[in-house]
Amino acid sequence: MPANKDDGGWRSFVWNSERGELLGRTGGSWCLSHTPRSEKTELYFSPKDSDTYRHYTRDLRELMAKYDEENQRDQMLFEDCGDVPSDYRHRGELESEVGVRKACRFSRSLLGECSGLEDPDFGFKQGRPCIIIKLNRIVNFRPRPPLNNGSIPEDAHYKVLPNVMPIYCSNKRPEDADKIGEIKYFGIGGGFPLQYYPFYGKLLHSHYLQPLVALQFTNLTHNTELRVECKVYGDNIAYSDKDRYQGRFDIKFTITKLDDECCLLGGAAAVL
Repeated sequence: MPANKDDGGWRSFVWNSERGELLGRTGGSWCLSHTPRSEKTELYFSPKDSDTYRHYTRDLRELMAKYDEENQRDQMLFEDCGDVPSDYRHRGELESEVGVRKACRFSRSLLGECSGLEDPDFGFKQGRPCIIIKLNRIVNFRPRPPLNNGSIPEDAHYKVLPNVMPIYCSNKRPEDADKIGEIKYFGIGGGFPLQYYPFYGKLLHSHYLQPLVALQFTNLTHNTELRVECKVYGDNIAYSDKDRYQGRFDIKFTITKLDDECCLLGGAAAVL
């Protein structure tokens, strides 16, 4: 859809097909986000007090409801694209007159223990919290997997697979290295599979569902603040020190237990 004299170049500014830019930005400069979100990106809770994590699990349930099977049954809007990573699903040029495009189904069951289907508390009650990650929707963006392992930490080399944008999380601070424990990755290939791209915009793809990756932190050390950094890796994914969500994010965890909390108060509660 080329620009013309009457639109003042606005259409070209919104989507520039020659430069692959949306609103003047390339796909690689857009963001990685997570649910639940919280003030100062800190998840602070006690597994023994549901009031401390109720708002986190509420946010996760609201997100997961969009991925319920009943919302993806329309055969005119959705199609099955497999549960292993595969190549892009090209559904015509963005500026063609094809009309509404189909979208790939994404079953929440792919998120295993973090799907909310069996555990409505998403692990928080057991002190094994889940977070769910997605890439922001970017019109006509085709993320490219890493060309090699050169840009990826050695511990994450195993995550480089065909047709998927890998995600890897690790301790942000050296002193937390032995306090994070195992992180489980759920989803298709543990990353963002290419068959869910490109996104054709809200007009043609209003029903589109982003592929999700769920992380479960199975053995976080309690009663201390821990910082974790998660990054998505790709040949056209960029990072910026000015934007903490551009291709990555940091999140802080502090898990307390009520019986431990009393002891942290210098034994006062125990005396009472």
